[in-house]
Amino acid sequence: MEQRISIVTLGTADMGRACTFWEAMGLERKTKATPTMAFFQLSGMVLGIYPFDKLAQDCHLPGGAPAGATTIAYNARSEAEVDAVLAEAVAAGATLHVPAHKAFWGGYSGYFLDPDGHPWEVAHNPFFALSDDGAVILPD
Repeated sequence: MEQRISIVTLGTADMGRACTFWEAMGLERKTKATPTMAFFQLSGMVLGIYPFDKLAQDCHLPGGAPAGATTIAYNARSEAEVDAVLAEAVAAGATLHVPAHKAFWGGYSGYFLDPDGHPWEVAHNPFFALSDDGAVILPD
């Protein structure tokens, strides 16, 4: 596994308010064609904004908020790498929480819970390019 965090996704109760806030902070929203989720390009990673309930549902965590309020994502270069990283995490002591699968958004992802129960998504997103150093590059 390459050493990187690709995306930090924050849960929100109000997508419009959250997007307005981050835009006022100087971040530019990318991929506006995805109205249910917002993405902002940071230096080498991405900030994602997603409704609390949908984030908790995607992570298979009960309660909506605060459980599932934040996820950390590792974007992989291929579906095979998703499988390998999930296996590596489990071998290191994580719990496989959601097995890798074809995701509704067109990629391939799964979740593990680290030893403290934090959900980590491992995903291959065919819509987001990765640079040679593993940084996510959002399309406009």
